[in-house]
Amino acid sequence: MAEAAIDYFTYKPVRGAPEAAASIFFIVAAILAYQTRRAQAARWMYILVGTALAEGIGYILRVVCINHISLGLYIAMMLFLLLPPNALALFNYKVVGEIARQSNVRAKHFYLRPKFITWFFFASDVFSFMLQSTGGSMMAQDDMKETGKWICVVGLAIQLGFLASFVAVAIIIGRDPQYIVICGPKQVSEVAAKRRVMWTIHATTGLLYVRSIYRLAEMIDGYGGKLYSAEWAFYVFDFAAILLMFILYIVFFVGHNFPHRKSHCIRQV
Repeated sequence: MAEAAIDYFTYKPVRGAPEAAASIFFIVAAILAYQTRRAQAARWMYILVGTALAEGIGYILRVVCINHISLGLYIAMMLFLLLPPNALALFNYKVVGEIARQSNVRAKHFYLRPKFITWFFFASDVFSFMLQSTGGSMMAQDDMKETGKWICVVGLAIQLGFLASFVAVAIIIGRDPQYIVICGPKQVSEVAAKRRVMWTIHATTGLLYVRSIYRLAEMIDGYGGKLYSAEWAFYVFDFAAILLMFILYIVFFVGHNFPHRKSHCIRQV
């Protein structure tokens, strides 16, 4: 390994792990693409496929950086590993927004309106994404590291704040029996379908929250700090947390509940 790689990472990256991680995420993308196509699910379900592919690319770039480092490759690697999980938040926002839209409930509060749920949280996700991408790019430059760090911190803090707000909205919709979820092929009732979907949303959002807290703490600790230099923490709180989210999306696949052609999955109860 070239000394330059250690200079960028601030530690000696373990070999084999990023190769395995990339392979796993590409397999995850293939499984989700197959599930989505087979279920004739709504096209926005492919957000998960794209995110898994982006994660896989991020780990491929990590492999390349370990062996042949450059500033451009390092920045690309950082962005591909930092930003794609934002799309998982967007996916969860879309699921809850679709539940509100399909249910045709006359919302008593503006924050329960389908368009508000989808577009407000989507806008917050894009804003957070832009801040993190800008900060991440700046952190790789010696004269901009500190500024980039705090831009990333603000972006991650905003993401955490909006995730907490989203959880509150999701709890309200989950508890209100007026909001329904279309039954999947093996689900016996709309109540059971809704319980399964909402559990998936809460579990994956919780994991995303853990990952975001780790990233926020890493940024505050600073480039080259104890947390940044602890590679095991990256694989536990980033790789493992994101992988577990994808496992939940596969095992509790919600595509059956949001079909591209509704008539294929609606069940009379």
